[in-house]
Amino acid sequence: MSPILPLHRRTAALALSAALLVPALAACGSSDDKKDAAASPSASASAEPKAANLTVLAAASLTDVFKTAGAAYEKAHPGTKVTFSFAGSQELAAQVKQGAPADALVTADTKTMEGLLAQTNDPAIIAKNRLVIATGKGNPFKIAGLKDLADTKIKVVLAAPEVPVGRYSKQILDAQKIEVKPVSQEPNVRAVLSKVELGEADAGLVYKTDTLKSGDKVAVVEIPDAENAVASYPAASLKGSKNAEAAAAFVAWLTTPEAQKILQDAGFQKP
Repeated sequence: MSPILPLHRRTAALALSAALLVPALAACGSSDDKKDAAASPSASASAEPKAANLTVLAAASLTDVFKTAGAAYEKAHPGTKVTFSFAGSQELAAQVKQGAPADALVTADTKTMEGLLAQTNDPAIIAKNRLVIATGKGNPFKIAGLKDLADTKIKVVLAAPEVPVGRYSKQILDAQKIEVKPVSQEPNVRAVLSKVELGEADAGLVYKTDTLKSGDKVAVVEIPDAENAVASYPAASLKGSKNAEAAAAFVAWLTTPEAQKILQDAGFQKP
């Protein structure tokens, strides 16, 4: 049998035990708090989207700049691969409606994107553009403005009216009451520019950004703002994407200062 301690000694022993127990409990509680904090979303930064192979459908006028943008995005997001498919916006829209496997879409006009509300998440305007007249090398016909395109001696090529740049072209010509009879109507802006570069046409209406890498193959005639049209480029992730988080992250990145600098260095205007 254990000896019975005097009351005053028992009281001191209990106090000592309690004093020793409090730090131990506090330590346990501190450990649990740390675990809870680590598990709490507010205690850690938002996670980087998982690496993915992204397919982005993009308007033909973005061909050059998006190659640069894609390389920059891949460098900043190791393990992610971005593959672009370039075509006229109307062709891209048809692909989306047919269920083509893709993750994001960027068109050269808002009208095309608005027709795909059932297939896309909320779009964001990432850039703007304007039209110019591209003429043959040295501008042999001395084209000075839109009115000169009505001269039947000049072979003018335009994009088809269902293509954004074709629709913008019709809009600005109609506004100035200028009738142009094109020798051909092309499926996208790059095809229009190619016709002029190859000498198969004397002039064509294209985006300003498309002429920047043509060098001296074409001459550029600016169109005054009052006679011009502004092309807006919306980007959206697709609802059918199998990489929803990564697709949304790429679209969001297109609005960041890094991506905007790449776009503006290529001649695109601020959204």
